[in-house]
Amino acid sequence: MKTLQIFSLITLMSCLSTASFAQAAKKESFKVAGECGMCKKKIEKAAKEAGATYALWNSDSKVLVVKYNSTSTNSAKIQQKIAGVGYDTQKYKATDDAYNSLDDCCQYERSGVKVDCCDTEKCKTAACCKDGKCTPETSDCCKKS
Repeated sequence: MKTLQIFSLITLMSCLSTASFAQAAKKESFKVAGECGMCKKKIEKAAKEAGATYALWNSDSKVLVVKYNSTSTNSAKIQQKIAGVGYDTQKYKATDDAYNSLDDCCQYERSGVKVDCCDTEKCKTAACCKDGKCTPETSDCCKKS
């Protein structure tokens, strides 16, 4: 009889702990700017470093799906961490220094940010950038197609 009571108590405690953990788990998705497979690795790594237990970024849709325990982190912390490594999110914009430190293949079109076409290493040597300056006729020469 005592064994049955102990077993019942253990089962009840197990069910309660599972139910309380399930309430703290959250799943969200939001847009994150990026371009390639290297971006995917960096974005997902940053999300996990910020407390996400699951992170999957789709390079076509630019949507990151995260799962996290809401008692230890939140969407804002995750997005801040991602912006900190150079990728704009829905709520946070990466600093210019963080964005500029990305590899050339990872640099995406930043909406609302005017970038001089001669600012990147690749473009400083391009024929359209005379003396390190863009001309009005060639201002789009180094932008991605």
